[in-house]
Amino acid sequence: MDELTGVPDWGRLTWPRTTERLTVRPATADDADAMFDYRSIDSVARWMTKLPTDVESWRGDFDKRVPYALVIEFGGEVIGDLFLKTEDAWAQAEVRDRAKDVFAEIGWCLTPAHEGHGYATEAVRELLAIVFDGLALRRVVANCFADNEPSWRLMERLGMRREAHNIGDTLHRNGEWYDGLTYALLADEWRAR
Repeated sequence: MDELTGVPDWGRLTWPRTTERLTVRPATADDADAMFDYRSIDSVARWMTKLPTDVESWRGDFDKRVPYALVIEFGGEVIGDLFLKTEDAWAQAEVRDRAKDVFAEIGWCLTPAHEGHGYATEAVRELLAIVFDGLALRRVVANCFADNEPSWRLMERLGMRREAHNIGDTLHRNGEWYDGLTYALLADEWRAR
């Protein structure tokens, strides 16, 4: 297997993490089928990086996803997942060591049956607490298609700032070019909320 980069240090945290209604924990290979069940739904996959169409293929590639994934549980049932990948900040050579793994890219996915109840907001808020309070990272970014209004509205609810609206920069699997949005939040902004 290729060397994994940007893998969060989950061992620095206590698991599982609980919110008012949810449990968040690192994904395991046993979560593959539950994630396939909702990620293969057309309305969910519409905005995801990949549309899984074959459960066996999904299971085969799942080990590449697990190091970056957390699952969201409600009442013991997996209802979604979170993505977190750390990355280095750009830095000049003399201070490059201080820029190692200080940024994170995040993402999320929720089953349609559990949309509209605030679970995504609750789960992503916990993900931001993991990023800033647990892992002590400096900055987080999230990207989405501009047409994915529920996603960018969630980012705004959580206090993330729109930093870019790129015109026609994102190729959708339907062959059309879409606008893309980038949102970000700094640790100082998170703590000042």
